[in-house]
Amino acid sequence: MSDVLQLARALIARPSITPDDAGCQQLIAERLRTAGFTIEHLRFGEVDNLWATHGSGGPVLALLGHTDVVPPGPREAWASDPFTPEVRDGVLYGRGAADMKGSVAAFVVALERFVAAHPDHPGTVALLLTSDEEGDAIDGVRKVADAFRRRGQQIDWCITGEPSSKTVLGDLLRVGRRGTLSATLTVRGIQGHVAYPDKARNPIHQAMPALAQLVARKWDQGYESFPPTSLQISNLHAGTGANNVIPGELQALFNLRYNPHWNAAQLEAECEAVLRDHGLDFAIHWHRGGEPFHTPEGPLRAAARAVLAGVAGMAPEESTGGGTSDARFIAPLGAQCIEVGPVNASIHKVDEHVRVADLEALPQLYDRLLQRLLTA
Repeated sequence: MSDVLQLARALIARPSITPDDAGCQQLIAERLRTAGFTIEHLRFGEVDNLWATHGSGGPVLALLGHTDVVPPGPREAWASDPFTPEVRDGVLYGRGAADMKGSVAAFVVALERFVAAHPDHPGTVALLLTSDEEGDAIDGVRKVADAFRRRGQQIDWCITGEPSSKTVLGDLLRVGRRGTLSATLTVRGIQGHVAYPDKARNPIHQAMPALAQLVARKWDQGYESFPPTSLQISNLHAGTGANNVIPGELQALFNLRYNPHWNAAQLEAECEAVLRDHGLDFAIHWHRGGEPFHTPEGPLRAAARAVLAGVAGMAPEESTGGGTSDARFIAPLGAQCIEVGPVNASIHKVDEHVRVADLEALPQLYDRLLQRLLTA
């Protein structure tokens, strides 16, 4: 059994449902300490974070990942226990196999190989792990980035191991991510009888034109490789359950995914202006999930493009699509960030899996990136 498959199985066997690390980071820390890494545990609240470094000075190249996983759902829906890793027909099954214990295992093996071959390498190689990526993402990399900012910790390049490939390992290189901004909107009306609308104020009727305007708006035409900004309403709630009562309140949840044309403060102001223009009596709570980031052409993208072309046999698609990742907290430190990882078709699903051949190719892929960036 290969080193990376053995380690991936050991990590999957630890039921690290967010934010519980379940001992994953301790296992990794012990291995990297043996390989000569300096280990720092950064615990915030109930969240474990690991910062392991080798070398000194710049440039600083960090591999970024998470050890937590989403809940598996009904165990009986799985072909085998989600926390008992099993290989069937050349495929490794288990919660976290693709998202992202496979990549984390590959990171560790790649780092061990790299420092063994290049003990006096230029700069610093590092591994940053959290157990709070799949959850609230409050006490994980967000808090670590705050701590790094205070102490002046530099990161020049960051490679996140999120499952980014579409159908073949290496067929996609993620070079940025959209920002995410969520809102909880409360529109206040006056409850009353539906037969006497003059004695009430219906918040549904009042809110609908404003919400329709926000949904229909063309926010922009996109930005370089970013798609246009979009707003989606995800939930509406109002009413008492009776069909003869005008409700006194409506609550709407919506989210904006936005490109670098905008920042969160600008979008908040634009949305609130529309709500005021419609004369709504409202309250709104905003949650800023992270600003967009984009890595321009440079050594990191060039190295990744070359390595992935060698793995996939073709130039990778360079994309900014998808949801969010913890790289959104590292990019504001001044780091250039990319995402390279296994095929994402099964993530968060029943019978999550990764092809063993892909898993065993990942350490070499990451090792080649390290070599190109730090020893070329």
